[in-house]
Amino acid sequence: MTTQTGHTQAIAASRVIGTTVYNTAGDSIGSIEDVMLDKTSNGIMFAVIGFGGFLGMGEKYHAIPWASLDYDQDKGGYVVPFSKEQLKAAPAYSIDELTGEDGERARDASYEYYNVKPYWH
Repeated sequence: MTTQTGHTQAIAASRVIGTTVYNTAGDSIGSIEDVMLDKTSNGIMFAVIGFGGFLGMGEKYHAIPWASLDYDQDKGGYVVPFSKEQLKAAPAYSIDELTGEDGERARDASYEYYNVKPYWH
């Protein structure tokens, strides 16, 4: 089964974690810190992208719908179709908030904010 952006090949989550993420302008915006899975629907809820911070202090975490990430072989990382301004204004969470309420609050807010069709509908 393919994702909304056409991903068709399997990849281990351990290989995805730490991969750089770029915005539409080609700027590095952070890296994938984790991948949240929906245990009941077998879907990927979202990628957890770390933005900013220094030595783990002040870092913000964003839930980005997995279907929004496209792997760019030339960059060796993922590209999201969002501007720097969109990403800066996006909902941000602590790691605990991302998993609270089974991740649904962060998931729902993310899909709504980025206007991505929910995989669970």
